[in-house]
Amino acid sequence: MKKTLPFETTLEVYNRCLCFGMHRAARTLARRFDAAFAPLGISHGQYSLMASLNRPEPPRLGETAAFLAMDRTTLTANLKPLERLGYVEIVPDKEDKRSRRLILTDAGRRLLAAAVPIWRKTHDEVDTFLSGSPNTLRTQLMEVAASY
Repeated sequence: MKKTLPFETTLEVYNRCLCFGMHRAARTLARRFDAAFAPLGISHGQYSLMASLNRPEPPRLGETAAFLAMDRTTLTANLKPLERLGYVEIVPDKEDKRSRRLILTDAGRRLLAAAVPIWRKTHDEVDTFLSGSPNTLRTQLMEVAASY
């Protein structure tokens, strides 16, 4: 006997599943920000990665991976193009040679500074599509991310 799942269940998943909804929204936002950053030659992911490196002290690779909720291998793969373009340097940590520090170069800092107004404008546009408080949504997303 072949069991089938009723179509109503598919609709339930579509309408209720936070993971599905978040993925759809994330892909839509990614396309929107990718298009906005295209004139600078970077993607939304590269922008976010470079923004995460804009700190008083260059972060370690492991710290950055944890901050971005990304595994080290994926982070390393995402850093390679930025390194080739001269926006990021990966250097051994002076205190712990097993660890590596991620340095945003001067060219990377200039690119990031040029990207921020684009990011702000795009966020302002996206915020108009949200009912309720965008800040509440951001807080809730951070809470979900921190809970795992």
